[in-house]
Amino acid sequence: MTNPAKLVYVALGGAGEIGMNMYLYGVGEGARQRWIVVDTGVAFPDMETSPGVDVITADPSFIAERADQLEGIFITHAHEDHVGAVGRLWPDLKAPIYAREFTSEIARLKMEDAGQDRAHVQTVGVWPAQVDTGSFKVGFLPISHSVPESSALVIDTAAGRVIHSGDFKIDRDPQVGEPFDDDLIREVSKDGVLALVCDSTNIFNGHAGRSEADLVTPITELLRSTDGLIVATTFASNLARVSTMARAARSAGRSVLVLGRAMNRMISVGRSVGLLDDFPDTVSPDEARDVPAENLFVLASGSQGERRAVSAQLAAGNTHSGIELRDGDTFLFSSKTIPGNEVAVARIHNQLAELGVDVIDDQGGLYHVSGHANRPDLERMQDLVQPQYVIPMHGEFRHLRAHAKLAEEKGRAAVVAPNGTMVELSGNTPKTVELIETGRRYMDGSVAYGALDGIVRERLRMAIRGLVVVNLIFDERGRLLDDAWVEAKGLPVDVDADGSLEEVLEAELSDAINGAGPKVRGDDDAVEKLVSGRINTVCSRLIGKKPLSTVLINRLAD
Repeated sequence: MTNPAKLVYVALGGAGEIGMNMYLYGVGEGARQRWIVVDTGVAFPDMETSPGVDVITADPSFIAERADQLEGIFITHAHEDHVGAVGRLWPDLKAPIYAREFTSEIARLKMEDAGQDRAHVQTVGVWPAQVDTGSFKVGFLPISHSVPESSALVIDTAAGRVIHSGDFKIDRDPQVGEPFDDDLIREVSKDGVLALVCDSTNIFNGHAGRSEADLVTPITELLRSTDGLIVATTFASNLARVSTMARAARSAGRSVLVLGRAMNRMISVGRSVGLLDDFPDTVSPDEARDVPAENLFVLASGSQGERRAVSAQLAAGNTHSGIELRDGDTFLFSSKTIPGNEVAVARIHNQLAELGVDVIDDQGGLYHVSGHANRPDLERMQDLVQPQYVIPMHGEFRHLRAHAKLAEEKGRAAVVAPNGTMVELSGNTPKTVELIETGRRYMDGSVAYGALDGIVRERLRMAIRGLVVVNLIFDERGRLLDDAWVEAKGLPVDVDADGSLEEVLEAELSDAINGAGPKVRGDDDAVEKLVSGRINTVCSRLIGKKPLSTVLINRLAD
C-alpha cells in the first residue's frame, strides 16, 4: 500500500555549491507520487573548468523522467541562480510556472529568450493566497533579500507544513520591496512547521545583518564628494541598490546613464511593475556625450568580472557607447564577489588601476550589504518558525554542515543533504531514504549536453596538451602518396631542431609510415596507432608534451 502522506525533499542543484539552485518536493509513493520544483537557476562557467560554455544548469533528468507527475514550478525570486534556467529547462518539465509579479516578468523574458511561450508563467498573489496544485498548496510569503518581491514558500501537504526560506536576510528597511516581517512569519508558523529548509550562505558571519538603508548616506556622500566621471556596478537585480545609487547621483547633480542589457532590462521591469516609481530619468548614450564627465554617473553591468560585460570592456580601455575611462575617474564596485569569481574581478581591478582609475569596493562595508542572513539572523528565523527540524540548503558543503550544527545546538534535529540526497520529511526526524544521481548540464550555444558527455573534458585536454592534426593520402597500392601533412594547434612550433615542429613531424611521420610493412599501411587503425605513438615520442623530445592527435587517412580507390 502506498503512503499518500510521505513527503520527501531532494536538491538537484544548490546544496553543496553556490548557484544553480533547483529543489524538489515529492508527496506520496510510486506511480501516485506527485512533485513540485522550486527554482531553476544557472551557474556561470569559467575558462578553467568549463571553457566555451554559456551557462550551467542542474541536470533535470530525475524529474524530467517523472514530468507527468510534476504539478508545478515555483520561483522564489528573480536572481539568475534561481530563475535563469527556467526557459531552457521547461521543455523537459512542461509544468506551469508560478511566481510573483516582478519575478514572473523576468521568468517570461527567460522563456522568450529560450524560444518558449511566456504564457506558461502565471503571476500569483502574496500570502495568504495559495496555489493549489492538487497534492500541494503553496503560498508566497514576503521576505527581504537583495531583489524585490523575494519570497519564502509555505508548502502545505498531507504530511504537514514546510517553509522553504529561499534566499533571505532580516532587513526591516530594504528600500525597495517588502521588509522582513517577524509577526507574519510567526503567524504562519504558529500551528506547527514540520521542516524549515533554509538558506545557509552566511552561516559563518557572526554579526547581525545590515540593512540596505545603511548605504544611502555613504553612497550619497561619495557621489557628492568625488570629482570626475563615476562608474558603478552592482548586481543588476538589486533594484534597491541601483535605485539608491541613481537617486544619489541625481542629488549630486549628475546625469544617470545605464549601460548593459541586464541592467537596463531589470530597471525596465522594475518600472513596469511599479517598484521604481522614484527612479530618476536617465540619459541616452548620445545625450551623455554632451554631459561633462564631472556631471555624469554611469551604472554598468558586470560586477562579477564577466568578460563581455560593460565593466570589463571599460576596464580594458575600450570605448563603450561613447564612454571611456581616464586617469582620475572613479569606479565603484557596490557588490560582493561571488566565490569562484575572485580572479575575474581582480583582473578588472588591476586593469582599472593601470588606467589610473580609483577603484572602490565593498571591503570597508560602506557601499555594500549582503542579501543573505548572517548567523544571528538564521537563529532568529529558527526562533520565529520553531520548526520540528531544519534542512540547510543554498551553500557549499561546509555551510550546510555548520548550519546543521547550529540547529542541533538549538535543540532541533537537522540533516546535511547535499545534491542528490533524498530526505523524508514526514517522520519524527528527517532521514535519508535514497541517493539519486545528479550532475550538471552545459548550455553551449544552441546545444545542451551533460557533464559525462566528455565535451568539456575534451576541451580542457586540448587546452592543456594542444592538438596535432595529421593528413595522410595513400595510393591504390597502399603507399604514402606524398609526405604527411601536419598542423599543430596550441603548441610552440619554433623548436631547437632542423625546422619547425610541424616540419620535423612531417619528416618523421613520413619515414615511419614508409618504413612500415604493407600490413600496417593497409590497416587504418594500425596507421593511426603508429602515427600517434611517433607524435608523442617526437613532441616529448622537442617540447616536453604529449599532445592530442587527430589522424585523417585518405585512400585512393583502385
